[in-house]
Amino acid sequence: MDTAQAAKCALMDQNQALLSQFRSHTPIAQLVVQRCRFVDELLQCAWRDLGLGALPIALIAVGGYGRGELHPHSDVDILFLLGEELNARGEQALSTFIAYLWDAGLEIGHSVRTLSQTLEQGRGDITIATNLLEARLLAGSPTLFDALSDAIREGDFWPSNAFFLAKREEQNTRHAKASAFDLEPNLKSCPGGLRDIQTIAWVAMRHFNAANLTELLDHGFLDQYELDELLECQHFLWELRFALHIIADRDENRLLFELQPQVAELMGYQDGTVLAVEEMMKRYYRTVRRVMELNEMLLQLFKRATLTGEKVLTISPIDQDFQRRGRFIEALDEQLFDQPEQIIRLFLLVARNSNIQGIFAPTLRSLRRARRAQMQPLCSHDACREIFMEILHHPRGIPALSLMHKHGVLSAYLPAWRAIEGQMQFDLFHAYTVDEHTHRLLLNIERFAQPKQKEEFPLGSVLINQLPKKELLLLAAIFHDIAKGRGGDHSTLGAQDAQDFCKQHGMSVHDCRLVAWLVRHHLLMSVTAQRRDISDPEVVAKFADVVRDAVHLSYLYCLTVADICATNDQLWNSWKGTLLRELYFTTQRVLARGKEKPVDIRARVREHQAKARKELLRRGITEKNIDALWARFKANYFLRHMPNQIAWHSEAILKHRAEEALVLLSKQTSRGGTELFIYCPDKPKLFATVMAVLDNKNIDVHDAMVMSSRDNYALDSFIILEQNGEAVSQLSRIQSIRKALVKALGADVVNLPKFRKLPRKMKPFKVATQVSFLLGSRHDTSKMELIALDCPGLLAKVGDIFYRCGVVLVAAKITTIGERAEDFFILQTREGQALDEAQQQQLSEALVEALSHPN
Repeated sequence: MDTAQAAKCALMDQNQALLSQFRSHTPIAQLVVQRCRFVDELLQCAWRDLGLGALPIALIAVGGYGRGELHPHSDVDILFLLGEELNARGEQALSTFIAYLWDAGLEIGHSVRTLSQTLEQGRGDITIATNLLEARLLAGSPTLFDALSDAIREGDFWPSNAFFLAKREEQNTRHAKASAFDLEPNLKSCPGGLRDIQTIAWVAMRHFNAANLTELLDHGFLDQYELDELLECQHFLWELRFALHIIADRDENRLLFELQPQVAELMGYQDGTVLAVEEMMKRYYRTVRRVMELNEMLLQLFKRATLTGEKVLTISPIDQDFQRRGRFIEALDEQLFDQPEQIIRLFLLVARNSNIQGIFAPTLRSLRRARRAQMQPLCSHDACREIFMEILHHPRGIPALSLMHKHGVLSAYLPAWRAIEGQMQFDLFHAYTVDEHTHRLLLNIERFAQPKQKEEFPLGSVLINQLPKKELLLLAAIFHDIAKGRGGDHSTLGAQDAQDFCKQHGMSVHDCRLVAWLVRHHLLMSVTAQRRDISDPEVVAKFADVVRDAVHLSYLYCLTVADICATNDQLWNSWKGTLLRELYFTTQRVLARGKEKPVDIRARVREHQAKARKELLRRGITEKNIDALWARFKANYFLRHMPNQIAWHSEAILKHRAEEALVLLSKQTSRGGTELFIYCPDKPKLFATVMAVLDNKNIDVHDAMVMSSRDNYALDSFIILEQNGEAVSQLSRIQSIRKALVKALGADVVNLPKFRKLPRKMKPFKVATQVSFLLGSRHDTSKMELIALDCPGLLAKVGDIFYRCGVVLVAAKITTIGERAEDFFILQTREGQALDEAQQQQLSEALVEALSHPN
């Protein structure tokens, strides 16, 4: 017998041969069968050489191996079916066989059972029962195998209806654990993945005793096009999985970030207008959407066939063309969709009837055929355009649009939508494909109008009901990212698409312009709130100039909040909500006041002081102590802090007697986060020191106001959050942070610590460090934007570079966009002046040099 090492080498050689064939585009179906047959021969040879043929055992392949499909590192699942309990010699021979397979490098999943044990286990576990359906004899007793085959096909071993219900429940449970649009999808278990195709096959095998999907043609449950589509999807997913196994060199089913570019290269994709990995993932996401639709339709048909005793769905007439069957809409004539307008009218009826949640399977089959038959976009038909506008105007238009998207009708109506279907961006910021992100944006707009959302969206829930025409917001949502992936500025290109669409649909000039304006400026409010100093009247005035009036402001606010919430489940937090509301109300006041009445800065300082003084007096602080303390503070301090902050800081400073630094953390959230205030003699690298401590504590910094008193004491405020976006509220956590900061600020020598390693998910991404200085009217400060990889310790490193370059930080807005840090800093020299051109150049070069090697 060949040694296990020789077998292992043979398996490795075969993998190389398969890789060579894969590169030369040998059909994937041939490759998975080749791999399976090779393993078959290896097991059968070992079985003979070890003399197991004399034992009362059947060696049976089950699961995917039983189907005759193996990828390079797939588990090899086998059942040793015993005719009788083995003696010691037989057990030893079996153990030797299993050890040989492991030593040969095979990932073996095995069970040893008698026939009765096997049937008992199968009856109690749907997974085991499913594996047995695909059993295939490899070696040993044919009699035992035939007995098993006969037994599992008996009516009392998982009857068809019970099997269907169990597999459907199993699928629902699996789908609840993951999204079809995960950034690192599992090719087997994600919705629309290989398991969904296999579920169709398993239900068919049980109900029709079909050996494969092709046999469903004879039973009328698949037409040829549907079979071809299923097999095409299956083969593409197989290719992905095959390449993934080769690249990972293990049984890996998750398309991890670090593996995706290599898999794309092996699959033959090349960088172009979009990255190769984005092109590959685009096809993946389109594929799983097709599988999900087919799976839904076919399982609904199976349900009708298998659950004969189930309650009949109630039928309610809608009109002469449609009826409601339970919660599904059904066309009365399968040829109805030969009229294109009837395709769109189906979704208008969905909008009008809140009881409809889906499409009846035979109607969905007719709709799919009609969708394929369209020779031109549905929007080219006058009748379709008229009905589509009715959907937009309807209060339940968004659920109808959602169903249109799900079943590919939105892309059949709007060609530009087809281009973004499955379009992903290879980063950690955009958690969804462009079309799914836009779909979720629409659903967020729908959420604003629901009473239970008032707590999470206090302003959005009011404004959404005050918009003059909600349909204009829906169109802006549909078009805001529609030009992504084309190259160029997607906001500008999308605005032109929106303008053309609105004109085509007979909308007024005013409405066309408003929709196009919203698309062109859909990022403006987010960027201004999160990456500019909105306490600066000049920043707000500039924003107000672009917005122009309160109506544009309300539309833009709703679009911005819905957009942020739809980008990434972890992106929205109370900090962002507070910033956007603050910008909204400040801009509203500017628009109401008009440009001719600018903000009186001195009046604002006096107002803040008066309110803070009143609160401090109420708390028992004397006028004398207040005046003595405030005489040390510069006017800018009172301008940039609210009265409640001034009172909080002042009381704590006046009561502070220790030599150590004063470190305060707010008990209540401040502007959506926890405010950290530090008061101590100013010292070199203070900002870098604070950032290093917070990074070590896994705290995110979102805002910084750095200033000093007239006698050179630091008065630094930061808005901090936990990494999950929540305020820092746990008492032990607050105490730990305060203790670490006090210790660090008391140290004589400050050196940057060793920071954490770059996380696994970050390693595949390359972000070029970019430094740019923005034009401004002030002569005492410079505004700088920094884009870099968001590596551990980034802000501490930046603070250290500021110190070494003789630069003083005045304020900062910290924004993390996936793997990218996009931070905004207001800086000045140690002499209190703006940076000149040479100083800007020196700082830029130092930052690029230090941050370009995060590892």
